[in-house]
Amino acid sequence: MAEIKNVLVLGTGLMGNGIGQVALMAGYNVILVDIVEEALNKAVADIEEGLKKLEAKGKLGEGETASSVIAKCSKSTDLASAVKNADIVIEAVIEKMSVKKDVCKTTMDNGPAHIIFASNTSTMSITEIGKDCGASERVCGMHFFNPVPLMRCIEVIKSADTSDDTFNTAMDVANKLPCLRGKRYIAPVLKDRPGFIVNRMNAPVQIYMSYLFDKAAEQGITWEQIDADGGSLMPMGPCELTDYVGLDTMHHVMEYYAETLSPDFKPGKVISEMVAAGNLGRKTGKGFFDWSGGRPKIDKSKKAGIFNLENTMAILLNEGCRILEEGVATGFKTIDDANMAGMNTPGPFSAGKKNYEKWAGLLEKLADETGKEYLKPCELMKSGGFVKMRK
Repeated sequence: MAEIKNVLVLGTGLMGNGIGQVALMAGYNVILVDIVEEALNKAVADIEEGLKKLEAKGKLGEGETASSVIAKCSKSTDLASAVKNADIVIEAVIEKMSVKKDVCKTTMDNGPAHIIFASNTSTMSITEIGKDCGASERVCGMHFFNPVPLMRCIEVIKSADTSDDTFNTAMDVANKLPCLRGKRYIAPVLKDRPGFIVNRMNAPVQIYMSYLFDKAAEQGITWEQIDADGGSLMPMGPCELTDYVGLDTMHHVMEYYAETLSPDFKPGKVISEMVAAGNLGRKTGKGFFDWSGGRPKIDKSKKAGIFNLENTMAILLNEGCRILEEGVATGFKTIDDANMAGMNTPGPFSAGKKNYEKWAGLLEKLADETGKEYLKPCELMKSGGFVKMRK
């Protein structure tokens, strides 16, 4: 396993800055690379400001100051030359396959013979990213959750070509990156499948939600009534949560899974029309609710009686079982732990061990009602075989 001393972080948006900060805090020499000089200068200033705040709270480690940590940071606008001094590249560039493939090839063409390229993509195939770079065995995924310094989960993804040595080295680097809120959790993703673990397991809930939004629109049910169905068990109801995340984000994610997993993910009428009208939720001030004056006050006194939180738990358990069937993870504890670390929400398996028969029945009905075959329970869920697959 190659010794990693120099970490190159490619792309200085929110994710890149967060990755750069935790890599510096772990003691690595960090090279920040971006094609825009102003973005690089802002990134260094933002990271230094974050480090100063931590220093003031005594959270930088013994003998360390913001100045001593940021001293290990350098910057460049030229990847081809900067990569010559790097042991691993963690890319956080735009979610565009052609760009990711280009920077991966540039890394392998110009970096040392041991260099590893790790993509922070949340959706794209790691196998495809590394396919034409000339050293696909040294390409893997390192999927961080935002904001990086606070969110505990990192998924390390093995592509169809990733060598064991590359995977183990990336796992080792990930384990060394500190987290400011709780213990860092590294989820090994053993197969390169859409959405990896956390995003994949949560994705099919959006099939259910999109169906409910269309049903409510047809029946004259208000968005407040749907959120009232969530009750006190949900900090935000389905409509408010969709507004908060962004309707464009939901639309984009559903389109991606419609292409890679099942046409059943295709966004419904309500979501598509809102996105076309530019009503994207919190970010535009209007979505299901009006956000122009801050978080909306939602009247939850009258329920619609169409949203069932137990259905979402059944959907999560079913998708978790599919992840096990596909060999993406070997045990349900990894999936539950990754969901807790990446979404701050318990995974479905603890409750699912007691409820899988009932939940399988709920999914059979839901698949019939919605016409979405993808929601049908898979064999591992129906049989309860997952109960023996803890690790």
